[in-house]
Amino acid sequence: MGIYEKMKKYTFKDYIEYIKDNPKGYWFKRKLYGWGWVPVTREGWIVTILFIGIILLNGFYLASNPNPSDTQITIFLVIVFVSIILLILIAYRTGEKPCWRWGR
Repeated sequence: MGIYEKMKKYTFKDYIEYIKDNPKGYWFKRKLYGWGWVPVTREGWIVTILFIGIILLNGFYLASNPNPSDTQITIFLVIVFVSIILLILIAYRTGEKPCWRWGR
């Protein structure tokens, strides 16, 4: 059975069951396909929404100035980089250990 056939047999219902099967209370669980995490608890979603909000507010702030200075661009990039690192650290500490996956 090829990868495409394996992917076809999983439905949204199966994915919801996978997310709900969380006896250890992880905030983030491994993705079913690929490497990384998905938020599965309220806390995980809050962290993810805060991350998106910080990135958007940071982008709107930079976009509000038609000619940003080098300092403003540097601050923007530092905030984005630090936000990404913090998200990865939080997901690593409160989630399952990541690995490359192709389904359950």
